[in-house]
Amino acid sequence: MAHGPTNALALASSSYLRSAMHQPIQWHEWGDEAFATAQRENKAILLDIGAVWCHWCHVMDRESYENAEIAAIINESFIAIKVDRDERPDVDSRYQAAVQAMSGQGGWPLTAFLTPDGRPFFGGTYFPPDDRWGRPGMKRVLMGIANAFREKNEEVTESADAVMNAIAHQESFRGHAGEITAKAVDRILESALRQFDREWGGFGGQPKFPHAPTVDLVIDYYVRTRNQTLYDLVHTTLTRMALGGVYDQLAGGFHRYSVDAKWIVPHFEKMSYDNSELLKNYVHAYQATSEPIFAGVAKDIIRWVDTCLSDREHGGFYASQDADFSLDDDGDYFTWTRAEAQAVLNEDEFRVAAEHYDIGEIGEMHHDPHKNVLHVAWGVDEIAKKQGLSAHEVERLLASMKEKMLAARQKRPTPYIDKTIYVNWNALLVSAYLEAASALHLEDARHFALRSLDRILAEAWDHTSHRLDHVIRYSDPAAARRTLTGMLDDYAYTAIACLDAYEATSAVSYFNFARNIVDAMRKRFFDEEAGGFFDRDAMVDPDSLVGALQTKRKPLQDTPTPAGNPCATIALLRLFHYTHEAKYREAAADTLECFANVADHFGIYAGTYGIALRLFFTPHTQVIVHGSDAKADALFAAAVEPFAITKSVLRVRDGQAVPENLPPALAATIPQVKAIQDGESVAVICAAFTCQPPISDPEKLREALRQSVQVSG
Repeated sequence: MAHGPTNALALASSSYLRSAMHQPIQWHEWGDEAFATAQRENKAILLDIGAVWCHWCHVMDRESYENAEIAAIINESFIAIKVDRDERPDVDSRYQAAVQAMSGQGGWPLTAFLTPDGRPFFGGTYFPPDDRWGRPGMKRVLMGIANAFREKNEEVTESADAVMNAIAHQESFRGHAGEITAKAVDRILESALRQFDREWGGFGGQPKFPHAPTVDLVIDYYVRTRNQTLYDLVHTTLTRMALGGVYDQLAGGFHRYSVDAKWIVPHFEKMSYDNSELLKNYVHAYQATSEPIFAGVAKDIIRWVDTCLSDREHGGFYASQDADFSLDDDGDYFTWTRAEAQAVLNEDEFRVAAEHYDIGEIGEMHHDPHKNVLHVAWGVDEIAKKQGLSAHEVERLLASMKEKMLAARQKRPTPYIDKTIYVNWNALLVSAYLEAASALHLEDARHFALRSLDRILAEAWDHTSHRLDHVIRYSDPAAARRTLTGMLDDYAYTAIACLDAYEATSAVSYFNFARNIVDAMRKRFFDEEAGGFFDRDAMVDPDSLVGALQTKRKPLQDTPTPAGNPCATIALLRLFHYTHEAKYREAAADTLECFANVADHFGIYAGTYGIALRLFFTPHTQVIVHGSDAKADALFAAAVEPFAITKSVLRVRDGQAVPENLPPALAATIPQVKAIQDGESVAVICAAFTCQPPISDPEKLREALRQSVQVSG
């Protein structure tokens, strides 16, 4: 990209926007100035929504937005606005809905054409510069839209009105309220089983995305029922993913999705939110099955996040790693030719590597057929048998091979890491790290998660206004610091992370933060008339919003992050179980009712709603482990061991079992337990605001929890 004069994006903070500052287009950021200019000059708006990790966004930038001829057309006939979908998910979600309503497809780059006041009337995704592959070229699209806006403005206005009405109807969920029923969870599970690919795992055919909340829901049901079909879904899906190219076999961590049904060829970007939710899946699967592969993958996800997506000095998690290191490659950093592998391995290592990862002369990448995506084709025992080696020798060679190939890969040009620290995605990783730390005994992960949460609470939470920001810091140190108001996801995820931190530490300050954040969430986002939460702060003056932002939206669908409304419900219900304050359960019930007649139609995309329903209908089991000695450690390990959505474990060390360190519901009971008063190391199981007698034997605790889980089913 040539360096020279810059457009207005030189003043942007987002990495994606700043990457376009040298393009010959007169780009604007989303804001009042851009829309005022469009209305003053009576020009249609070209809206580009993308992300710094998006391969096809880079392609369209190079082919069209860096093309002088196309740029001249845009500058002459349009006001051009560029939006980073990670920075402004509220803008993205509404225009995605609009383009899907118009064209039947969505994704990034999203290309939309708007009236000067922001109403969409035409759109699509990627457009090549000229007609190609059955797609209209960008030049032809631009000329056609400019002509239509000038010559057929009345039709354009009618189309824009129709699209706005369509997305308002789609997003409103009016008429979808109903009676909450646990049967909705069964229907979500039935949908998962119908779409389950029994050979390769996952759901449906190609492309394949992780559906982590639905997998968690299935794990929970498997633990309670020991149903073989549910086990097969979990085991096949998570094992096939771990063996496939969608998993980074050298560094750990998952790419965003697979373009094929076998999980072999991924889109190579690696997102923090995919890895946080998959980390939970693998931890929960290990808790449910005790199978080492799941613990190993979980630890490798953490290894990769620690190495690539962590601010080790200050705490906090970065947003993503790009798929590509330049505009001319497609996953070249992650893929290997046979010659490249031979160059870094000795003969024995290569022979094992070629079998294990199916490294051939012809690989899987269409743009370069010699490039191989590393995926596990043969296991240790098969290779040992084929090559006349011991399993131990094969394992030694594989370990040496991975170390050398990873070291060689790290010398290649490295895809860009977006070091932006988003509050919502950070909170997801905090929760995932804390769960992994408890289940897998990873003290370093626990420590870093708490440091990262402390940073969120120190830098993003305003104690005076009780407002949460969306961004803590941007990737480019030259970028200006700006304040972006947090959205529902930021509040709901952070409240859950605070509750997870309270359970991990017994530090009541985290519980108080959770309560304050949930109270602020209810005040700012809750629909008092119809129930449910809006994705944007409802206290903002609606007259200040432009275009599709005027459409009120209540997120229900996991896309792919857990949906805001069920996450808000989960936070409310967990607070209710700690406080016994009816207002939290009532708000949770109102939210679930808001979607009751439609949620199960979303199938595998409503996994988080299913989890929220489980929490609503099932008495929450709280295990309080008291003590600071080895016996208490053993009790804590036993309490954490079995997975259940409806179970939480709180470690209370010597001297902490006093009312001021406990939330109201526990403060009324736990300090009165005689064994705790006497300083004994015991576990107490509480459910439905009733506590059982203390247990001092880890095996008896395991048995009591097994019975509790089975009874709750």
